[in-house]
Amino acid sequence: MKKQGTIVRWDASRGFGFIRSPSTSADVFFHVRDFRGAPEPTERMAVDYEEIHVGGKGPRAMAVRPRTDTRSAPALPAQGRATATPIMRQPPANSRAGARWGSPPGRTGAHTSGRSVVMLLVPLWLGLVGWALWSARLPLWCAGALLGLQLVTAWMYAHDKSAARAGAWRVSENQLHLLSLLGGWPAAWWAQQNLRHKTSKASFRTVYWLTIGLHCGALVLWLWHGPEKLLS
Repeated sequence: MKKQGTIVRWDASRGFGFIRSPSTSADVFFHVRDFRGAPEPTERMAVDYEEIHVGGKGPRAMAVRPRTDTRSAPALPAQGRATATPIMRQPPANSRAGARWGSPPGRTGAHTSGRSVVMLLVPLWLGLVGWALWSARLPLWCAGALLGLQLVTAWMYAHDKSAARAGAWRVSENQLHLLSLLGGWPAAWWAQQNLRHKTSKASFRTVYWLTIGLHCGALVLWLWHGPEKLLS
């Protein structure tokens, strides 16, 4: 459904914002990838957009474009809108937050440390799997299975991202976690960072890291003790 509204919040560092429209009871979320035209989004910019609804997560704007008749308009009043999102103001440059406007405390640091951990774990994991194949502790078909698992995991994330944008049937989080647990966690990390998918939901991230720990722990236990001892 095509609508008109005004951008009342824009977080340039994280690439998303909210549009307020008199024809919608709640502020409408949009991502920078859904923005078309120039200049870049700014608060109080008047826009045209198409509104969709995805799985009860609230309204979302697609194909957001600056209005041709005017580039700026006052924000609409939030009276009577229990779900309206307040306008966030950028902190002063010397603020202790230091940080990127709109980002939760510690988010940037956590993301950086998480990337460092993964960049350390991936080569260790590859080395361990390579040693296990060379020493015949794992059969050779495991190499093909793990490679196929990476491709399937990346495809599932891309499919879920596309489905989320189109309002189609989604891939369940349990399926994504199962792929990570089986060994697809490197591809899952790649997809999360490059597709910007499942990176802001804290509960999903917690379980994702848990699947990495369980997979790596089970792999080390299996290779260290050997299948004969574990199954005896």
